[in-house]
Amino acid sequence: MTHKTSVIQRITATKITAGAVAVLASITLSALAGNDNRAPEVPAEIAVDSSTNKVQVQALGIGFQVYTWDGSTWTGPVPDATLFDSEGNFVASHFAGPSWQSSSGSKVVGAVTGKITVDETAIPWVRLVPLSRQGPGVFADVTFIQRINTVGGKAPATNGTVVGQIAKSPYTANYIFYRAAND
Repeated sequence: MTHKTSVIQRITATKITAGAVAVLASITLSALAGNDNRAPEVPAEIAVDSSTNKVQVQALGIGFQVYTWDGSTWTGPVPDATLFDSEGNFVASHFAGPSWQSSSGSKVVGAVTGKITVDETAIPWVRLVPLSRQGPGVFADVTFIQRINTVGGKAPATNGTVVGQIAKSPYTANYIFYRAAND
């Protein structure tokens, strides 16, 4: 197999995967309809105390986990995703940090405090706490963030061919942002 054929096969596989993620995303977006603001049932490793916190925002993230080949392993990932509400409206951009920048102008940067692998074929479910919050808006009072119901996003199963090679792995996930219950 030539290098050109291998590249074409990878591009085709990425397009097929991205198409499948888009279909799954539309199904997940439909599942979010109804604006249910109850905290989801999740494993204890990523649970948030609902007696002191309540759901502020639920959103569907659609995008990529971006990995970089360092010569011996895939490093990262760095998220590159867009979050939507149950009606398909833009909520936030999700990028390195991990960070979320809302359409209302607020920004939150988080740190993982809990993680569990629920599906071996997908990135883990996580709980994060804010390291910093900036600006007024929907993320101004965030106390916790959860990433759940993940589909895809894993690092490539094969080694990279060149140091610095980038691999974008399509994924979807539900993001739940909490605030203090007394707010």
